[in-house]
Amino acid sequence: MSSYKAHFKVWRGDAEGGGPADFTVEVNDGEVVLDIIHRIQATQAPDLAVRWNCKAGKCGSCSAEINGRPRLLCMTRMSVFDRTETITVTPLRAFPVVRDLVTDVSFNYAKAREIPSFVPPAKLAPGEYRMRQEDVNRSQEFRKCIECFLCQDTCHVVRDHEENKTAFAGPRFLMRVAELDMHPLDAAAEAGLDRKRTAQDEHGLGYCNITKCCTEVCPEHIKITDNALIPLKERAVDRKYDPLVWLGNKIRRREA
Repeated sequence: MSSYKAHFKVWRGDAEGGGPADFTVEVNDGEVVLDIIHRIQATQAPDLAVRWNCKAGKCGSCSAEINGRPRLLCMTRMSVFDRTETITVTPLRAFPVVRDLVTDVSFNYAKAREIPSFVPPAKLAPGEYRMRQEDVNRSQEFRKCIECFLCQDTCHVVRDHEENKTAFAGPRFLMRVAELDMHPLDAAAEAGLDRKRTAQDEHGLGYCNITKCCTEVCPEHIKITDNALIPLKERAVDRKYDPLVWLGNKIRRREA
């Protein structure tokens, strides 16, 4: 096994401030960035804070930014970098720093609670659900999400404009709305819930300008923009500007 010395800059600090710290560390063949962070902890900075769990790209815990790009530390191989390159590891920029590489991502869980869950069809028991395979496949893509929140971090609506967070759910949760709205058994409409309207009015669908940056960083290769956000936008626009819906709203307002 061959090895070499790599130069790392790892952000150290907390909510009060901080900056990059320099480390020279040994790298072995086949290692990923998380291995190197662990080696830095073991040999040079035992108090370095980093969040991780599965080390298999399935828990989403070790999200950070490597050379400015949102990535999973455990899925970023050292072999993709030039051996002479300085590798910079920083916390997710869109969320408040707790300490070092650990950020407070509670914003995402708050947004998750704002999305109304699946509404079961009233006349069917759970064992009686029947769906076409193509509908299963469409929803299944979105369920591959590991909630790493890299898409939330890279979305410039959240990343560059803190004031938008109150009105914008972000791509991960608009994808959840799209999944439910596309679900053939979701009875939200019968329960009085218009998912297309709430996506636009309550979750900030109009803020998304489909730059596809969320899709580019997704470690599960979910086509968030093409398969979720754009179809949801189309459905919301069709609903809002449907002439029959417009006429019905006019009539209801007149009766009121």
